[in-house]
Amino acid sequence: MNLKNQKDFFSGLLFMAIGVSFAWSASHFSIGNAASMGPGYFPLLLGGVLTFLGGVLVFKALVLETEDGGRIGPWAWRPVGYVLLANLVFGVMIGGLSSVGIAPMGFVPAIFALTVLAAKAGSQFRWKEVLLLALILALGSYLTFIVLMKLQMALWPAF
Repeated sequence: MNLKNQKDFFSGLLFMAIGVSFAWSASHFSIGNAASMGPGYFPLLLGGVLTFLGGVLVFKALVLETEDGGRIGPWAWRPVGYVLLANLVFGVMIGGLSSVGIAPMGFVPAIFALTVLAAKAGSQFRWKEVLLLALILALGSYLTFIVLMKLQMALWPAF
């Protein structure tokens, strides 16, 4: 097997693995049909689409020649670390961590922390732009989840 594009090949395999896992986990739920969807319908559909797209990428990587071979470079550990940390901090700030005495900090501060940490993953970081983005995301999330969907969650810390 001659890989003509290493990045596309491994991206396709990743898409296929995620798609198959979604489809497999959806099989544990009622699927239903297009007119009466069950809880497993959308994950099954999404899994099928991801698997198909992954297959297209793998096929493309095996058939179409690229100039540099699409070689995979070294891991970018800094962005990976910051994005994972941002999601972990968001989860802890939303729900707290009672086993170590961390109280929930609320929805708005969690969004600000998530945005700032995720922005640190990039090569450029400007406080003004990041805080403006966090404000827009917090406002949009508030309107979506609290106002429109009427979800009940703490917006601010309750000390």
